Amino acid sequence: MSNSNPIKRRPCVAVRVGNVVVGGAAPIVVQSMTNTDTADEVATAVQVAELARAGSEIVRITVNTEEAAAAVPRIRDRLDAMGIDVPLVGDFHFNGHRLLQKHPACAEALAKLRINPGNVGRGKKRDPQFAAMIEVACRYDKPVRIGVNWGSLDQDLLARLMDENARLPQPREPIDVMREAVIQSALQSAAKAEQLGLPHDRIILSCKMSGVQDLIAVYRDLARRCDYPLHLGLTEAGMGSKGIVASTAALAVLLQEGIGDTIRISLTPEPGEPRTKEVVVAQEILQTMGLRAFMPLVTACPGCGRTSSTFFQELAERIQHYVREKMPEWRSRYPGVENMTLAVMGCVVNGPGESRHANIGISLPGTGEVPVAPVYVDGEKTVTLKGEHIAEEFQAIIDDYVRRKYGAAQAG
Repeated sequence: MSNSNPIKRRPCVAVRVGNVVVGGAAPIVVQSMTNTDTADEVATAVQVAELARAGSEIVRITVNTEEAAAAVPRIRDRLDAMGIDVPLVGDFHFNGHRLLQKHPACAEALAKLRINPGNVGRGKKRDPQFAAMIEVACRYDKPVRIGVNWGSLDQDLLARLMDENARLPQPREPIDVMREAVIQSALQSAAKAEQLGLPHDRIILSCKMSGVQDLIAVYRDLARRCDYPLHLGLTEAGMGSKGIVASTAALAVLLQEGIGDTIRISLTPEPGEPRTKEVVVAQEILQTMGLRAFMPLVTACPGCGRTSSTFFQELAERIQHYVREKMPEWRSRYPGVENMTLAVMGCVVNGPGESRHANIGISLPGTGEVPVAPVYVDGEKTVTLKGEHIAEEFQAIIDDYVRRKYGAAQAG
């Protein structure tokens, strides 16, 4: 992948979250969240480890009960014993002030606190309960994500803004007022946190919406009105292709405009589907936009009447799976391998051209074509594969290329 990036990031302060920096000049950070019962420390530690190994650089866990709060330090210990140093973020709603005060070891084990202003308390309870959580963050020097969610918006604030809007000579549309309420909730809470002693560079903001256009509008406005790092994510994105498409549509627009310092893709997992899929989608959004490189990209054609065999599809899937499986090892042994590009093409129409553009490409025979598969390495045809072991031989070519090109770079 080229180092020249046409996307100019929005300037913002840098916030350290454990061993990860969010904002400033740091790369956009991928994060995720567990769906285990945090009180089950073994299951939660296992899932955090799975997410971290898949590439999640920050993992959020729910802290909603006494048992969950008590389990957090033990989860941290288990992760450390596994060699997983991913920062943990505690997700607090309704009773966070009590849990953090009663379980100081929980606060100490977490790398960041997530506070939802709409769920810290109502009426007279709101300010002191918010202050209690900020005081804990200050005491243990923990950054805070003030995460507003339109589904749990501060109703007092929304009602006040709606009343003010109704008195205007030309009232704004209700959706515009709601968007403004989301933004004001975040900015006012951040200002209050700073008044309570939380440093400016210990605050990250998010204003999550479930509609694509709502999310884009809110973050564009929020980005103009503050220099805090921004966490992007379409809340309740949905399941399968709908969740992926909606998240990509929203985040791609904002990322292209330089908005966003850390992202999460809130997919609803399909039955039997791994939780790690949300991490993969986040990485692929960033990589296909040229913002970061996580692993070699595999280009493959969609197939047509010239490719009646499914062999090229099977090979593309096999190579993509193989690359993802090898990345934990390759990442540590072969720096730069994440920039490698591969092409698995199904016929001679675009096959040779795409293969030459990739670091390694193969053009498989289409319907009626000579049953041979030319392989191109860095634009040059090196070998023609044929027979029953094309997949194994092509995989061996990839392995050899990785060792020669990226192993040599490490040795140098």
